[in-house]
Amino acid sequence: MTHTAKHWFKPLFFIAVVAALGAVVMLLWNAIVPDVFTAAKPIDYLHALGLLVLSRILFGGFRGHGGWHRGMQGHGHWAKWKAMTPEEREKFRHEHR
Repeated sequence: MTHTAKHWFKPLFFIAVVAALGAVVMLLWNAIVPDVFTAAKPIDYLHALGLLVLSRILFGGFRGHGGWHRGMQGHGHWAKWKAMTPEEREKFRHEHR
């Protein structure tokens, strides 16, 4: 791939992914929500994109990093716990009770 092709690939791929996700949100909403909630109405494509953006704002990113886990610093705590000896784990438990 040339430098110019690489330059355009990421933005175009991002736009395609967002467009596909919007279509998926619209199809899922229209297939499920109006049947479950009688007051809900089917939505169009632009409302589906808005719902997708709203969920991004409320719950976090699309890269698997949910909004609720931002303070946990990933899986580093679990790796540290696994690396501890049984004595270190017992000391940790005793200090944090």
